[in-house]
Amino acid sequence: MHHDSRALAGVSEPRESRAGADDNGSRPPLPEAAASDRPLTFAGVALAAVYVPDAGNGDLRLVETAGRATSQYLPPERLPLSGDSPAAHAFRTDRPLWLDLAELATRSEGRDFEGRNSEGRLSGGGLSGGGPTPSAAQSPQAQEQQAQAPPTEAPLAALPLGTEGRRLGCLVVVGASPVGFEAEQRRFLERYADAIAGMLRPSADRPAPTSLLSPALRSLGVGSFVLMPDTGLIEADEALLDLVGITPADFDGKVDTLLAHALPEDMHALISVLEPSTEAFGRRELEFRVRRPTGGMRWLSLTCRVVASTDERPEQVLGVVTATSVLRQSADDVSRIQWLTAALDDATTVRDVGRVVVTALREPLGADRVALAELRDDRLMVTVLDPPQPAAWPETWRSEWRSEWPDAPVSALPTLQMALRDGRMNLWSAGTALEPGLAGIGAGGLAVLPLPAKGRVAGVCLVGWDEPHDFVPEERSLFTATAALVGQALNRAHAHDAEQELATMLQRSLLPRRLPELPGGTAVARYLPARRGLQVGGDWYDVIALSEDRVALVIGDVQGHSAGAATIMGQMRTAVRAYAVEGHPPDVVVSRANRLLVGMETDLFATCCYAELDLEEGNTLFVRAGHLAPLIRHPDGRTEEVQVEGGLPLGILAEAEFPMTTVALTPGTVLALVTDGLVEAADLPLEEGMRRTRDALAAADPTDPGRMADELLGGVDRREDDVALLLLRYDGMKSRPIRAGWAVWRLPDAVMHARRFTARTLRKWRVEDVADSVLLVVSELVTNALVHTQGPVRVDLMVRGDRLRVCVTDSSPRAPAKPVSVDWESTGGRGLLLVEAMSEAFGSMPVADGKQVWSEIVVPKHEPAPADPEPGAEQEPGTEQGAAP
Repeated sequence: MHHDSRALAGVSEPRESRAGADDNGSRPPLPEAAASDRPLTFAGVALAAVYVPDAGNGDLRLVETAGRATSQYLPPERLPLSGDSPAAHAFRTDRPLWLDLAELATRSEGRDFEGRNSEGRLSGGGLSGGGPTPSAAQSPQAQEQQAQAPPTEAPLAALPLGTEGRRLGCLVVVGASPVGFEAEQRRFLERYADAIAGMLRPSADRPAPTSLLSPALRSLGVGSFVLMPDTGLIEADEALLDLVGITPADFDGKVDTLLAHALPEDMHALISVLEPSTEAFGRRELEFRVRRPTGGMRWLSLTCRVVASTDERPEQVLGVVTATSVLRQSADDVSRIQWLTAALDDATTVRDVGRVVVTALREPLGADRVALAELRDDRLMVTVLDPPQPAAWPETWRSEWRSEWPDAPVSALPTLQMALRDGRMNLWSAGTALEPGLAGIGAGGLAVLPLPAKGRVAGVCLVGWDEPHDFVPEERSLFTATAALVGQALNRAHAHDAEQELATMLQRSLLPRRLPELPGGTAVARYLPARRGLQVGGDWYDVIALSEDRVALVIGDVQGHSAGAATIMGQMRTAVRAYAVEGHPPDVVVSRANRLLVGMETDLFATCCYAELDLEEGNTLFVRAGHLAPLIRHPDGRTEEVQVEGGLPLGILAEAEFPMTTVALTPGTVLALVTDGLVEAADLPLEEGMRRTRDALAAADPTDPGRMADELLGGVDRREDDVALLLLRYDGMKSRPIRAGWAVWRLPDAVMHARRFTARTLRKWRVEDVADSVLLVVSELVTNALVHTQGPVRVDLMVRGDRLRVCVTDSSPRAPAKPVSVDWESTGGRGLLLVEAMSEAFGSMPVADGKQVWSEIVVPKHEPAPADPEPGAEQEPGTEQGAAP
């Protein structure tokens, strides 16, 4: 069987080229192992191959390979799905298959991994090397390839490729060592298979990838390098530079440039690995830290091996680097303390400290139980138990199991009380008579470790064994060092938890406790605090019901993360709400908020996006002050970024202008307002973040706005900034009101004309049943406006459902005052009392240029007729306007 090198590399080629190669009986030259394939070598992989199902004949078809390949070491181009090959078995069962040499021998004696005999077959399931030994007649390149080809006896693994319940193919890997794949290598290959499956996942908006193995490897964030010790030059790929925090343009190819980013404490160990002596050949591992350009610290794991020259001198250092959360544990006590110090440094909460303690003590020491408890007001508050099941702990503990973990007074455990008072470690061997509260924890041995912190005991750690355990001197030193480190970490974590609880309470008090229910839409909001520093920031949002058919949405961000930023945030939210409720248009609301912030004389500025939505018509007015543009999801799933003309951030220039942008929404549209914490980070450009948010908005289900908001936040993990998100699904008004309006002229008979307008309107709407009450209310309110105010007066009538609303607007901001007492001799003051008596509801509200006094009267339930425009009157949409004839 002939194989094409382009097929092995995953590169398409015209059919005529393949035919020509087969006709002349010669094989094309095979590809070299790419630099991007170095991580596979350290994962114990000699050759990786991807197979996908071929819909035409029911086979698995080879699409790409990676690794060192020779003419004697090639995978088959097709595998029958119905066969007993590992690839077919893994594809059918959707479970990975790991086969060492013994399992391969018993599984398929004398067969290759496609399950059929052939020359040059895999011996014991591995691909046969079987070729000639290197000779002087061969080129150095061919000798190197054959020397690095995998052994004749090689383990094999088949990992299914699938996502979202779909089977997409299979990844077959051949081991480079007869010992098989270690647990860490298996975990890496499983992640590798998931990355390949993600690239194979079908998508309507992107074509099928032409290359899989190398891009999937890059997506795992694994960097590789080749170092020349004699010259100090290093060849590093882009993945390694990204892990360290160097752009390719700033890298000069020198190892000193990379070392400059390492922490000084780790420099000595790192140099000892990268500058090996002649005795340092073989595989070497190291964990070290680098300082990122943003100031943060990152743990990296280095694995390398030294290649010797002909004179047994180090010629090259080949290695891979991956990101890791914390330093891995080692067998010696110094490494354990180093690991524990690093892990506790990343533990921020009390629960985090507990999990680190369990990891550090239980498995390495072979313990059966580990408990960690804080000391609070003479009570032991257990924070972590391992194992967590109540049945694994003494009866005294189970009786105090009031919540997730038990708590009990220290006086109930005299032995612990004495240990906490003295602050000294106590070790009891097997057979020691202990009180009932401790006897069931460590029958074979019990260690009681008081945890000191700042001159006091912060808590206690218990480590117990079921089988007899001897406490060697090394363990005593380990316990002493562990107790000191854990006590300090527990004290820090407790202070952190208290600080975060206070910050959370402050943040919740500054943000709306609940959003109003809207007649024509549904609004939801989410807020996530930053995970660094004080978890209280300057992001805020609000939903302001301006009237029955108008709502204002606002989202903003005050610079910084501090109590000062939170204070400014609370003041700005209150100011914006107050200006909006007064009835000002959006540009005036934002302009007044800007002047207020400028007058505060603070060094902080704020951004803001304000939207006023007419729930009846769908018309929306947007104003943007240095904030991100709003996003819209249309009913058909399309998303767009609204092009809102922007102004300066608030608090910079008092005379700044804030233009308005009008957008019409249709029912089913979702409006999204976000802050930059969702779409921007040190490693996420703003444009890419907005694109991801738009994609998530398009993919989410708009029928559940709450779940939609949660899905938009699903990718937010290590937040450098707090995140605010405000969504509104516009549904439209179910019942649209009918309106009519009349501008009242200041004439002697103005009240009479207002009554005539009202009577005509009620007849057209067929609500004459309440005409007497409505006419009385109109007379009194218009009379009060004409007598007690200056400027224009307007009457507005509206019917919605079973309510008729009368509104009289004037230019005076002062609310009407009812008289304290009215006697028989009074000549006035009864008007408002009559209005209140005739109305179902009555009140006043400020508007932009004055106030509006309103009254609601219940009308019989029947469908009112649509309003006709008055002859010669100026008609607005849904209103009737005019002047007195």
